[in-house]
Amino acid sequence: MNAATDGIIMPAAGTMDPELRAAIGRIARVPQLLIACDYDGTLAPIVEDPSKAVPLPESVAAVRALAALPQTTVAVVSGRALRDLAALSRLPSEVHLVGSHGSEFDIGFVERLSPELIAVRTRLRDALREIAAAHPGVRLERKPASVAVHTRGVDPQVAAAAIEGVRSGPATWDDVTVTQGKEVIELSVVATHKGTAVDQLRTQLSASAVLFIGDDVTDENAFGNLSGPDLGIKIGPGETKAGYRVAEPIEAARALGLLLETRRHWLFGERAVPIERHSMLANGRTVALLTPDAKVSWLCHPKPDSAAIFADLVGGSPAGHFSVAPERGGIPLGQRYRSGTMTVETRWSGLTVTDWLDKPDPKATPDGPAIIAGDSTLIRLLTGTGRARLEFAPRPEFAQVAVQLQPLDDGLLVLGSNEPVALYSPGVQWEVNNDGGYETAKAVVDLTALGGQVVLELRFGTHSLEHHRLPIHERQAAAERPWKEWVASLRLPTTARDLVARSALTLRGLCHEATGSILAAATTSLPEELGGVRNWDYRYCWLRDAAMTARALVDLGSITEAEALLRWVDGCVERTGGHPERLHPLYTVDGYELGAEAVIDTLPGYAGSRPVRVGNLANHQLQLDVFGPIADLIAATADARGSVRAEEWRVLENMVEAVRRRWHEPDHGIWEARLPPRHHIFSKVMCWMTVDRALHVMRQHGGEDRPEWVELRDRIGANVLEYGWHEHAEAYSVAYGDEDMDASSLWIGLSGLLPGDDPRFLSTVLKIEADLRSGPVVYRYHWDDGLPGREGGFHICTAWLVEAYLRTGRRTDAEELFIQMIDTAGPTGLLPEQYDPLAERGLGNHPQAYSHLGVIRCALLLDNMLKQ
Repeated sequence: MNAATDGIIMPAAGTMDPELRAAIGRIARVPQLLIACDYDGTLAPIVEDPSKAVPLPESVAAVRALAALPQTTVAVVSGRALRDLAALSRLPSEVHLVGSHGSEFDIGFVERLSPELIAVRTRLRDALREIAAAHPGVRLERKPASVAVHTRGVDPQVAAAAIEGVRSGPATWDDVTVTQGKEVIELSVVATHKGTAVDQLRTQLSASAVLFIGDDVTDENAFGNLSGPDLGIKIGPGETKAGYRVAEPIEAARALGLLLETRRHWLFGERAVPIERHSMLANGRTVALLTPDAKVSWLCHPKPDSAAIFADLVGGSPAGHFSVAPERGGIPLGQRYRSGTMTVETRWSGLTVTDWLDKPDPKATPDGPAIIAGDSTLIRLLTGTGRARLEFAPRPEFAQVAVQLQPLDDGLLVLGSNEPVALYSPGVQWEVNNDGGYETAKAVVDLTALGGQVVLELRFGTHSLEHHRLPIHERQAAAERPWKEWVASLRLPTTARDLVARSALTLRGLCHEATGSILAAATTSLPEELGGVRNWDYRYCWLRDAAMTARALVDLGSITEAEALLRWVDGCVERTGGHPERLHPLYTVDGYELGAEAVIDTLPGYAGSRPVRVGNLANHQLQLDVFGPIADLIAATADARGSVRAEEWRVLENMVEAVRRRWHEPDHGIWEARLPPRHHIFSKVMCWMTVDRALHVMRQHGGEDRPEWVELRDRIGANVLEYGWHEHAEAYSVAYGDEDMDASSLWIGLSGLLPGDDPRFLSTVLKIEADLRSGPVVYRYHWDDGLPGREGGFHICTAWLVEAYLRTGRRTDAEELFIQMIDTAGPTGLLPEQYDPLAERGLGNHPQAYSHLGVIRCALLLDNMLKQ
């Protein structure tokens, strides 16, 4: 509401203008917020005796709490002298105080007075003292750079005469600035006002936006300087340049309270759901995450490394979500995957929500198209007898693009983004509201009245709201059939059989069918430490992670994923122009180099863990270990099939050539620490493994040996065995010459370079166990990686120690640690990257391919041990 004229109807007590509420919601979500308030008439009600102007308790509480928030600064900008303002307000030191309309800051004067201005100030005080003496009741307030003439409580005729004397006298002098307020006129020798004071604070603090609240004429200078995302709130009647208005100081306190609540939620997350409790939907094209109460909190479109349309996971509700819940509320009875599928059911008494990601079927029939043309479709099937509350809040491009929602007979159109989107929802009556500049659709549906079933189809790549020819249950069966048939074809172990099946389905869900690439994880920026900065984007294809993922599926009897990935790797190698040693550690799902790593500073992060990143700087690192897992995958695939395909052989030769050229160099290592390169043990072992597995493929499937490869393998092996051993640590450490331990050094034995009974491997296992194991987890390392904060234990490292226990004859220890690891999984069997054994909750991106391939590898090894 623009309140630039009089006659505005003030809100009733306890209510707030919806537009003001929306404006507060918008400004609460800026990265760096400056909140500036007047004192008299704003934080404190106007009183006859200015010395008794005490701030409202509600205002003090809100201001104190706001000042304590990160990325938030609060200032009180008053016409009072700074010393009086400090004595009356008694606000904490976190609140900046600016007195004398901007002439005094709690960090010093805006400018130090020159001798000439001191002389003017002396003349000014003398002249005003004479005027006050001639007009009974007029009070003077002396300030460091000004004098205020107060007429509150003075006979109107006497007050008018005094003001006239001031205006016709000292107010006309050169070097004097006049500020008129309510029953006060102030003369200053410094040309400043509240607007310039706020601007100076804005500049010093690099504020993204300013909220200013005031009631006086002097506050108009501040209101007039606001622009862009800034917000001005005028208290009381009178013309104003502020965009919004409230009636009295208590309503300003309510506005500050709403700002506090909204910003606190934005900064720290709205009761963040534990990471491991999220379930993943997948269809080979993209992925989505679902909370335990059936909120779609993460979905990127059109590919899993595209921008998110629902980013509630890292930005709270304002970043986009699609929610379904009983109208009466309540915690669900449970959530589960339908057996052998990527379909999730969430159940309340009287309501079941069944979710899956569908793929388009381009086939036509005599009756017309079998499905509406487009891309992925998120299907939400509601069944039961109760009433359900729906909320649809799409926020494309990580909530950077505001869209409009257009209700039509059978659903909604999402308008304003580059990608057409439609929500097919026959029988649902949507009400569209504007929420802080974004439109949200809400509805309540009565399942009994609608025949016990409601279908919601979020269709991407189309604006069609046509009815689908096939019944919904046939479509569900068609979507689930490929998953069921695939998992039924696997050779599942008896050890943790159901969890291994779920892990296999999760890994297949991370496969991008159109290209053959495999995601490291489904998400970006889920924290390795709550509230910390270790937040990375894992929605890409790391050569290492993908090869290890495909290898786990080969071990279960499925080589389709490995064959597709190796074709994708062949394309990446081809694009190096004959220089495979120049391969990047990771690529987009399409197999191309990533853009620059960027930060989305408008998103608060999961549970306030900032920054939210898009892209990954590891793209530019040298990681010599990536060749080993690829060669190992080729060997396993060739053994499973009984032959080697041309592109696989081409990739293998390129991997060996890359190792030949660069194995002797230092690199950044598997953990991608942003430190100078070192001679990492793991990288050297993986270089050895590259050539070792290539020799295996040659001998098993090529028919002849390569003496030069034998010599290269043995030279690398001898080098790492000699220089990687640290005498003081009595173990293979993180890198040549470094005593610090690293879980990845377990591969000195896991790779086969050392046998399981070698004393050096046994000693390394004991050292890593002592230094890095903590209960159910194994940490990667404890050395300084150059980043602040700490992280949880890595599930993949825990899996490696399980395998090391088995290789060194410690079967009981392996079984015990494996059980502890799988007990940390979420209720639907998914695992993020890490686990905090103290807080007993998951950390890192989710679900993580490493974690699930670790489960599969351990279960298979334990099963093999049982059969022996």
